[in-house]
Amino acid sequence: MLAEFTPVVQALPPDAALADVAGSLRYFGVDATGLAERIRVRAAGLYALRCTVGVAANPLLARMVAADGPPSAVRTLPDDVDAVAEFLAKKPAAALQGVGPATARTLSSYGLDSVGRIAAAPLGTLQRILGASAGRRLHAAARGEDPTPVTPSAPSRSLSAEHRFDHDELDRDRQRAALVRLADGLGLRLRAEEQVARALTLTVRYADRSTTTRTRKLAEPTAHTPALTAAAYELHERLGLQRARVRGVSLRAEDLTAAELASRQLSFDPADERARLAEAAADRARERFGA
Repeated sequence: MLAEFTPVVQALPPDAALADVAGSLRYFGVDATGLAERIRVRAAGLYALRCTVGVAANPLLARMVAADGPPSAVRTLPDDVDAVAEFLAKKPAAALQGVGPATARTLSSYGLDSVGRIAAAPLGTLQRILGASAGRRLHAAARGEDPTPVTPSAPSRSLSAEHRFDHDELDRDRQRAALVRLADGLGLRLRAEEQVARALTLTVRYADRSTTTRTRKLAEPTAHTPALTAAAYELHERLGLQRARVRGVSLRAEDLTAAELASRQLSFDPADERARLAEAAADRARERFGA
């Protein structure tokens, strides 16, 4: 979907992406925040996906501003030195990409427990603590500097979708209803990208945060929503969830390949052909009207 707005898209598995929209703003006649809102609305309308979009001058800041608050929103950090400094100042050191627990502990032992304090530290001090290269990178990151370009990705080898329940869900019918919506969204995304899946994986997350995962190889490569739904139902049935306290379910379409390269078994079932034609018509309607 992002490729409809810019060709410069980099996937960040499992469920994020970077997009450089600098060359698209004039074409769409909006600023970056306006374009981000279009992307958010389109994801919701076409795929029933709630997404958060961070708008900033570089990948580092875009990731951080996207994570800074509740989901399903567009958040913008102005391209202004003072605004960036204020945004970063009170963030913990671990908020910077590449600063893991061990590095954060080392920095904290020197009193550098926030991004603001790291930014105020001399470059030489950071290099003595972390080494020349790591110190230089951290010094730049603490000031919101990131020269990393957005690198277009190869086509995805999998697509996933997740539904989180508002409470512990014991009703198997409601769990299955969530799977229908996920399969519908995955099918639409696969068809939009002209890909088909050879396998489907179901993951169930429980109230105690444990998970169960099952995978099924599909009878044939497909992007057909009824086929994906049937496979999801079968995987769900295999789990035999009786009174299980389910907090979320996710589906992942795997082993993707270009639809044009995949062979499809001929069907002599008129109902199946009608379903595929109706599906294609529904896709065109969604593409045109966004719902």
